[in-house]
Amino acid sequence: MESCFLIFPLLFAFSLASGERTLKFVTVLYRHGDRSPVKAYPTDPYQESDWPQGFGQLSQEGMRQHFELGNFLRKRYTGFLSEDYERHEIFIRSTDVDRTLMSAEANLAGLFPPNGSEVFRKDLKWQPIPVHTVPEDKEKLLLFPLEDCPRYKQLMNETEKSDIFLNMTDTYKDFIEMVRNKTGLIKASIETIWSVHDTLFCEAKHGMQPPPWVTPNVMEKLGVLKNFGFQIMFGVYKRKEKCRLQGGLLLEQIIKNISAAAAPDSKQEVKMIVYSAHDTTILALQEAMNVFNGLQPPYASCHLIELYQEENGSFSVEMFYRNDSSVPEPYAVSLPGCSQRCPLEDFLNLTHEVIPQDWKRECQISKEATDTEVIIGLAVCGCLLFLLILLLFVVLCHQKEQMAGYSNVINESDS
Repeated sequence: MESCFLIFPLLFAFSLASGERTLKFVTVLYRHGDRSPVKAYPTDPYQESDWPQGFGQLSQEGMRQHFELGNFLRKRYTGFLSEDYERHEIFIRSTDVDRTLMSAEANLAGLFPPNGSEVFRKDLKWQPIPVHTVPEDKEKLLLFPLEDCPRYKQLMNETEKSDIFLNMTDTYKDFIEMVRNKTGLIKASIETIWSVHDTLFCEAKHGMQPPPWVTPNVMEKLGVLKNFGFQIMFGVYKRKEKCRLQGGLLLEQIIKNISAAAAPDSKQEVKMIVYSAHDTTILALQEAMNVFNGLQPPYASCHLIELYQEENGSFSVEMFYRNDSSVPEPYAVSLPGCSQRCPLEDFLNLTHEVIPQDWKRECQISKEATDTEVIIGLAVCGCLLFLLILLLFVVLCHQKEQMAGYSNVINESDS
């Protein structure tokens, strides 16, 4: 695998300014919390009715996980963010999915408990804070992989013909066939088997008894295949090109935000942008920066990108990954080719090759596909113009017939 995860435990003590450097801007990307499975396999004894809110919904454990993460962020950025919620300082965006929207809300409850005049009910330690989103079919920033990219689909087809993929398929051929028979799935493959692991994992987390065939060894093998399935999405084969078509879009936006905060005489008021999304979102971003560790990001995992201004006026970027709430501090993440405290200029140069220059062109989206709306609009206008001309022709013909049969009648009283 091309990517590697250069992280190590770091005892990180945060302060607004240490005399040498000042925190200027923070990007927070996290996965939603614990949830019900997104679907069941055909022979699954537990179906959607067995889950309180159905499939793919945030559980109370997931709410607690994000409330705790909100508390962590509050403590970490004390002195950077105002103690009270200030709308100009923070912007929160989520995918338009129940579990990510709810995770963002639970997170904000831990990050900004109401104080003083913010309290509108004495018995309620919560205040409403806006979470922004766009419809799923318009989401190009946080919901990966983006499916409307022909070149990406072509790369995935090529990935399935690569040696590493074929070797993995051959190694687990009998196991995959066994899973197919036990689950009743018509089609089981490395790309789809993650859902079996996800369903069984969710059920086990919520105390549901697994079928007899689901042994610890089976779960271990399913986990291996699941992680490999995640790796091939944006890595393993032609990683850089895949990333330009996927996670590079998010990285590009993050870089724009960082650059705006680092601009000379910047008047930017926003100090923190928070993205509430999915495991594949974190995966896509980490692969784009070549720091993915090969493991599915767990619930409420959080990737932090911090911009600092040094004493000499230059800027640097530091990254941290929190994937274990039992560890007091997050792991420091080093961009390959740079130190953990990476100069901003180096950070931009090292990530430049995975930033798309023209996403639609690189995706090989045909002109016909991109101009569909224009073509439809022209066709509609053409039809309306034709009807208008036809109506005008009918009116003119009718008037001509009236003129041909016209005679002047003199009023007798006038004579």
